[in-house]
Amino acid sequence: MSNWHVASETGVLTDVLVCPPDHYRWIPTNSIARRTLSENRQAPAPAHLAAQHAELVAAMQEAGVTIHRLTPEPHLPYMAYTRDSVVMTHRGAVLCQLERPQRRGEYAALIDFHAAHGSAFWRKSSAGTLEGGDIHILRPGLALIGHSGGRTDEAGAEQFAGWLRAEGWEVRLEPFDEHFLHLDVLFCMAAPGLAVACTEVLDDTLLGWLADHGIRCIPVSYREVMQLGCNVLALGGGRVISARGNQGLNAALRAEGLTVLDPELSLFTLGGGGPHCLTCPLARVEETA
Repeated sequence: MSNWHVASETGVLTDVLVCPPDHYRWIPTNSIARRTLSENRQAPAPAHLAAQHAELVAAMQEAGVTIHRLTPEPHLPYMAYTRDSVVMTHRGAVLCQLERPQRRGEYAALIDFHAAHGSAFWRKSSAGTLEGGDIHILRPGLALIGHSGGRTDEAGAEQFAGWLRAEGWEVRLEPFDEHFLHLDVLFCMAAPGLAVACTEVLDDTLLGWLADHGIRCIPVSYREVMQLGCNVLALGGGRVISARGNQGLNAALRAEGLTVLDPELSLFTLGGGGPHCLTCPLARVEETA
């Protein structure tokens, strides 16, 4: 039986769930993918998608992460974005309720996967919609949940927040424009006390709240955000994964003393997803000061 849990976005990542992009394709269900399709770009070849996904997996393996894989299903092209269907918490897994019809069937493979590994669900989302890309477990006892109505809605966010608050957590709910798909397009933790954020878009009260909780933000521009510039994956231990195209941000992260692993992920960022979207952390170990 597994003892998977995640108490923050920045603990040392030990286990992660991915899904090979065998059936992935660009679908006009978000503003980034619609822009890509409007530019008449050539559809990505399966071999090229597989090669880029393998770069991401290799980067995590280089960091000592154990990789777990779902079996992709042809009628579920966005299964590669494993972040959204299940979120792992300090109490275990929470099954989410996805908004898009093209993704709702993903729940079945996740139920089977967790059952096979002895990972019981702590909670199951049943109010509104809830997607993992909107959930940020900033540190033990502190969480941020975005809701746009486009993916996670307020009812789904409130239900999840209620479960954490009953555990004594402080939780902030943050509305944002559904143009940005998920909150992890605008904000991600990179290391303890350090985030990357589109400060020109996020509300000043949120930025103030983060600062009050000792979280600094490296600013990322709107232009970079629309290329998934904010969508990074903290590995813990002073390491972070950020797509190779994020050259300015990657330089800023290195200036903070972080080791940046930068796989090529352009075929996914053109569809609206980056390393944060493509990974579901199953277990992290909190670092001691």
